[in-house]
Amino acid sequence: MAERLAGKVAVITGAGSGIGAAMADLFCREGAKVVAADISGQQNDVASRLGKTCVPLQVDVTKSVQVQEMLQSAVSTFGRLDILCNNAGIDGHMAPAGEYPEEEFDKLWAINGRSVFIGMRYAIPLMLKAGGGSIVNTASIAAVVGCPTMVAYCAAKGAVLLMTKTVAAEYATQGIRVNAICPGPVATGLTRHMPKEYMDAVKNAAPMRRMADPLEIATLGVYLASDESSFMTGSEILIDGGYSAV
Repeated sequence: MAERLAGKVAVITGAGSGIGAAMADLFCREGAKVVAADISGQQNDVASRLGKTCVPLQVDVTKSVQVQEMLQSAVSTFGRLDILCNNAGIDGHMAPAGEYPEEEFDKLWAINGRSVFIGMRYAIPLMLKAGGGSIVNTASIAAVVGCPTMVAYCAAKGAVLLMTKTVAAEYATQGIRVNAICPGPVATGLTRHMPKEYMDAVKNAAPMRRMADPLEIATLGVYLASDESSFMTGSEILIDGGYSAV
């Protein structure tokens, strides 16, 4: 396999499992050096499997100081920062908007929404020093269609799309590209613990009638992180088995 990310340094949040772990695996296989960040501790297993090109770091992405330390660790360990994948996220509480607890909304926003801003806020100056970079934000199909009982999740993922477009426009002439991936249902720990009847309905609403493997999403992440997508910025890419087509 050609090393499409050779010489690049990436930070991936939520890298302990699911899409983030698949990204860490595939990015390393494509030649990148990776800081695998997660709050769970599972990032240690991912890094031990991948070897010296992957360094694990326990990070709470809602804490600005920890995010800054995470990004600086990429520079101190590998010499630069070229790629940031803002992938960490939770599904959160499920309830109709008229019953949704405020504290649960705030918790989900901090993890799924505000953390994306924090990551970009402190990655951009480091990328500018390196001559540019690529930011890949994991949004969701829930950013473009409504999902009943998931008002906070939809709000946060919708915000990720607009932050992506805004930051892309701000830094387009300075060598920093920003794009968002919008997955449909993916077979991860996050979806496996959601109500089965809910996930079956989502899965069966897509023409492909199946869930994605995390590696299928990670493959798109590689493309957006690599120089192959050099004319793409501010884009939202749906990868949803046709869910949004019908």
